[in-house]
Amino acid sequence: MKEKKRNPFKLKEFRGVNPEYIARLAALGIKTSDQMLAAGRTGPQRAALANESGIPEPTILELVKLSDLARLPGVKGIRARLYYDAGVDSVAGMAAWQPEPLRLMVTAYVEQTGFDGLPPLPKEVSSTIANAQKLPIMVED
Repeated sequence: MKEKKRNPFKLKEFRGVNPEYIARLAALGIKTSDQMLAAGRTGPQRAALANESGIPEPTILELVKLSDLARLPGVKGIRARLYYDAGVDSVAGMAAWQPEPLRLMVTAYVEQTGFDGLPPLPKEVSSTIANAQKLPIMVED
């Protein structure tokens, strides 16, 4: 059986990211979440990328963490932003949750903040956590 080929997720498709920062990263050859992860997995890499791009290091870390979440099937632009903003900012963080507490927390976040998106359904949360538990840790603190 052939492994399903996935298309790299474009950084510009993450919700809430400054287009100027996306342009600066693109000028350095970083246009996809896979490229962002490769360029910013470690603290020293993120510091160097921030220095080279002129993008604040916390923003680089945010893009790396959104890119990490985008490795999960079904978690891309709006879903990655929802989980990140709600406090689940990495695949490792996602893997540590139980389905129902995560669903309730994210639903409460959407209701309290007016986040422009729907909270995940129970089956989606369960499969996202299961997928997270299978993926290797990519982002180092």
